[in-house]
Order: sequence, then C-alpha cells, then structure tokens
Amino acid sequence: MTRFHAEPHPQAGQTVTVTGGRFTGWQFTIEDWWDRVAGKSWMDCDGNPVCLEYAVQSTGKPIDDEVVYGKVGEAIQAGKLIHVSDLPAMESARQ
Repeated sequence: MTRFHAEPHPQAGQTVTVTGGRFTGWQFTIEDWWDRVAGKSWMDCDGNPVCLEYAVQSTGKPIDDEVVYGKVGEAIQAGKLIHVSDLPAMESARQ
C-alpha cells in the first residue's frame, strides 16, 4: 500500500477553525492526511462519497494530495476532505 505522507499531519487530533473555502468559520477536527486514512489518493477513491463531494466542491484548489480528512461542525460531525490551503497556519492553529 503506497502512502504519500509518511508522517501524520502536524495538526492531527486538533480542532481548528477553517479559514477558506466553503467551510470558512466552521470548526474542523483533523483526523489525518486522507492518503494515510484511506491508503490511497482521494482521486483514486471511486464511488467514495467524501471524495466525490470534495471533487465537486474543490473548484480552484490545487489538484494534489494535500488534503486532510476530519469532521466538520460541532453538531453535525460530518466527515469531509479539506485542502490544507483552507486551514489556518500551524502556529496560529494551536488552541
């Protein structure tokens, strides 16, 4: 199984406030890089609803594997993929 990221995302386990994209202002609890969670790229996840939603909603984002999986919202807790460019800088993400 090929993994693109050998190490966990530096903010894995943390809840951050999304700073860009469609979830701006929402609380997002980062689980880890998607390729570490799923064992493959989001682009190779045929039929996976989380990947399909990301593909449709990620217009304007780089087409790469710099995406993390986590839960968005305090009440909803829905699994989502978010590109790292929509997350706060790591220094300011610590809460």
